[in-house]
Amino acid sequence: MNNSHINFSRRHFLKTSMAAAVAGPQIVRAETLGNKTKAGANSRIGLGYIGVGLIAQGHVVSFAGMKDVQPLAVCDVRDWKVKESIGKLAQRGHKSLQSTSHFEEVLANPKIDAVCIATPDHWHAGIALAAMKAGKDVYVEKPMTLTIEEGQLMVEAEKKYGRIVQVGSQQRSTVHFRIAVNLVRNGLIGDVKEVYCQLGRFPLPPEKETIIPVPQGFDYDRWLGPTPFYEYSDNRAKGVYGGGWRSYWDYGSRKFGDWGAHHFDIVQWALDRDDTGPVEFIPAGYDGNKFHHYRYADGITVWRDKKPDHGHMIRFIGTKGEVHVSRGKIASLPKDLVRHRYGPNDIQVYESKDHRQNFIDSIKSRKPTICPATVGYRSAAICQLAGIAERLVRPLRWDPVAGEITNDAEAAAMQSRPRRKGYELPEIG
Repeated sequence: MNNSHINFSRRHFLKTSMAAAVAGPQIVRAETLGNKTKAGANSRIGLGYIGVGLIAQGHVVSFAGMKDVQPLAVCDVRDWKVKESIGKLAQRGHKSLQSTSHFEEVLANPKIDAVCIATPDHWHAGIALAAMKAGKDVYVEKPMTLTIEEGQLMVEAEKKYGRIVQVGSQQRSTVHFRIAVNLVRNGLIGDVKEVYCQLGRFPLPPEKETIIPVPQGFDYDRWLGPTPFYEYSDNRAKGVYGGGWRSYWDYGSRKFGDWGAHHFDIVQWALDRDDTGPVEFIPAGYDGNKFHHYRYADGITVWRDKKPDHGHMIRFIGTKGEVHVSRGKIASLPKDLVRHRYGPNDIQVYESKDHRQNFIDSIKSRKPTICPATVGYRSAAICQLAGIAERLVRPLRWDPVAGEITNDAEAAAMQSRPRRKGYELPEIG
């Protein structure tokens, strides 16, 4: 690693970030970029991609195809990932892009108005906080943070810097989940008593890692970032949906931070709890409990992987009926409930039909996205609290107003995590 290069990047970033923070979006002129036919003057948003692995490839293509967006930078700690994305963008007419393995260089670029962060979970908050401080709007993948402390800082930064944040909980922008939420919100299944969420399982990391040399072109130390140092193994840093780094507590909350970040988010939305959260978390294996579950103050219980699921990801069980919903499908009991026609006085939740476009629209309007940091904090906190309960194999009590674990000092200490020197969180101030 070239330490002098890193130090320069950080000095330059810190020098320019506060100046940028007080300014609004610096929308790039279309004619300056040679794209008069794509959008009018002062209408294009300069975008930087930070982390271009799995889901980021969808972001790369989708954002690049929007008339209001001009890709300007690609950042990843794997040089072959940068080259791959630069090539895809070049095929779509976007050339002369900034390429780097240091996100600070992207944030120091005054032409960039917004960033799309799709790194592993342990890097989300550090980059997002620095981006907001630098005056950039932020699209950040779910779960928004690795720790509860990070989530609280994200909420503070979103408000302090007046930035637009969209958390990548894209189920909020799909029709079947919106239908389900409206049915529950309007009381059409009666009072909700239980919810079943299907998360599945990850394999445990190997008991003994096979240590091999770091691949050429991969800044592994920077990939580890704030987390503890381990010698390199392919599995630890592998980006795959079925395991890899997602299997390690160091970099996420395992399945709670994977599918839980999606489904628990929908539960929060449906129950109208985006500004609060559960009060108790009970892990599987404690006191004979077969399934992990958590409870709200009014007794509503959310179960992990409890059956029957009727072939759906989320099952809402009410006193008068049920709603079953997954990606691409929805069902109800009674069956015709899903075709309910709403009146002018009924609840209709925030409607977004395209999660990425909602982010861009919000940048232009300066109105909140469908999943801002305040929402991302609450949903991620459920995943993190569930993970802490699972690791300690004992129940936790949570005060959603104070944002504190109240019954267990060891668990409360896990609301934050130690960070390696040089990778401290940015100060909000």
